[in-house]
Amino acid sequence: MSQIHATLPLLGFAAFSGTGKTTLLEAILPKLVTRGIRVAVIKHAHHDFDIDQPGKDSHRLRKAGASQMLISSRCRRALVTETPDEEATLPHLIAQLDQTQLDLILVEGFKKLSFPKIELHRAEVGKPWLHPTDNNIIAVAANVPVPASGSAPLAEKAPLPQLDINNLEQITDFIVRFIQGEVNATKPEQPQGLQCGDLTPQGMLSVAEGRERILGHIVPLSQSQTVDLKTALGQIVAHDVLSPVNVPQHTNSAMDGYAIRGDDLACDSYEVVAHVMAGHSYNLPLEKGQAVRIMTGAVVPECADTVVMREQAEQTDTAANSTVDNTVNNAVKSTVRFDLTMATIHPGQNVRQAGEDLALGQTAVAAGSKITAPELGMIASLGINQVTVKKPVRVAIFSTGDEVQHPGEAQQNNCIYDSNRYTLHAMLTQAGCEVIDLGIIEDSEAALASTLQQGSDQADLILSSGGVSVGDADYIKTVLDKLGQINFWRINMRPGRPLAFGQINDTPFFGLPGNPVAVMVVFLQFVEPAIRKLQGITDWQPQVFNAIATERFRSRPHRTEYTRGIFSFDANGRLMVKSTGQQGSGILRSMSEANCLVEILPEQTNAEIGDLVHVIPLQGRI
Repeated sequence: MSQIHATLPLLGFAAFSGTGKTTLLEAILPKLVTRGIRVAVIKHAHHDFDIDQPGKDSHRLRKAGASQMLISSRCRRALVTETPDEEATLPHLIAQLDQTQLDLILVEGFKKLSFPKIELHRAEVGKPWLHPTDNNIIAVAANVPVPASGSAPLAEKAPLPQLDINNLEQITDFIVRFIQGEVNATKPEQPQGLQCGDLTPQGMLSVAEGRERILGHIVPLSQSQTVDLKTALGQIVAHDVLSPVNVPQHTNSAMDGYAIRGDDLACDSYEVVAHVMAGHSYNLPLEKGQAVRIMTGAVVPECADTVVMREQAEQTDTAANSTVDNTVNNAVKSTVRFDLTMATIHPGQNVRQAGEDLALGQTAVAAGSKITAPELGMIASLGINQVTVKKPVRVAIFSTGDEVQHPGEAQQNNCIYDSNRYTLHAMLTQAGCEVIDLGIIEDSEAALASTLQQGSDQADLILSSGGVSVGDADYIKTVLDKLGQINFWRINMRPGRPLAFGQINDTPFFGLPGNPVAVMVVFLQFVEPAIRKLQGITDWQPQVFNAIATERFRSRPHRTEYTRGIFSFDANGRLMVKSTGQQGSGILRSMSEANCLVEILPEQTNAEIGDLVHVIPLQGRI
């Protein structure tokens, strides 16, 4: 599985054509090699190029139709790949390098991507300076002085290191310091090494960036209510539930057996002075030489601290006669011996101490926890029959589009039935939300404005589906801007690229795509984390496992891909995963058949058979 090395230094050169980038690189490379630095160079060309010489076998075979031509000899090898459909991205190219054999990657080109660069500037080229508008430039190499920071475009920027473009040793020294982490780059809080997130094409957000921005605007709700314990299942605890008692209340036996003193293990036999059942006790201090037959859960007598299991004991009962006031009484005297060949007796064994599970005043269930069966049982064991929980998050949902119809109606020409509200309703209910269904909204400014206003008045969160693609954004944006602040984003993922997020009168709003599968994937990646934060659940994370791919999962470099998948265990107990087949964004059947999403990360090129991939289980979430 290809992965970008997160600490490998990546350095680019930014310059206009004619400045001499290639000439400078050609001169600096030998100096870096002399200093023991292993360097790879990636060059971006804006035109067609050919590294094969016409007439050579490799050139002839590629021209004959080979889409990939691998040439190898004792001295070197080269892979020539045709890319007629889509140009390779920088992360994809980096993934092709054997980074274990490198100390530095130098890049010529890809100037629109965000990673550290040195600006090259020659006055005779007659081009403007680049660093005033590029925060990724960490130094300037020029043959004229850099304009003073007081001039207009530079007034707010800190001065950058200035190098002489004709002084190769000075530039080489700077690159070495960069590799060693001694250069204060534009973003000092981030490491100098290559960061995958820094390579996102302009205008696109990664999944992680989009989620981080959304969660930064979400404030947990403060409303709470007290409910009976039996109705609290699935709800979120509003305040820490503190134990009003010790659990267990008394030191008790963990099994059926005999309670003795831990400082009295040398006895050959013990007199059995009582038989204590659960719910009862022996109220005298236990003396040396004495034992109490005890049942699981019964209170251990004072001075006793050790229980020997019944299977290890042999009790003997003998008759004993006594005379009181000339009356003969028949009694039974019991003794017990322990078989030490079965197990060694240790002081303190098989005893549960008072407060061992929960001490008085200890937090039994923390605020923000979801109440499941174990939490219900624990709270009940404390004698508590009511609990304060968060009020359910109220979510208003609606669909947009004149082509969308309600199920149950006779289907009209050129129309589709609305499935998105039903899947969203189910997923929101699964997440413990109260759903306010506002129906299907016609494509008009008045209808949309009225619906958004109603949603912001009644709900804690608003969800719409449809109408956030590039073609629709201008129409909806005019409405949304009147009521709140909305950002239209393109997320670098598939399915589910278009996403709108913002506030309608301070109520968070999500505009989801219209394709049914895209709606569900975007909900899982962005909406559910926001709901969990509204509920007061801190640092919520979905379950993610690694599974072995049983088929090839294709992906586009630098884009997060979500494939509907089916995971299972093979005969050796290994987690395996395959796709559900066709992956179109409108194929809901593929989601119905899936029990997981297969996540192909941006730094992966493709997942081949046998590779490990991320698996996100869907059980309990959809």
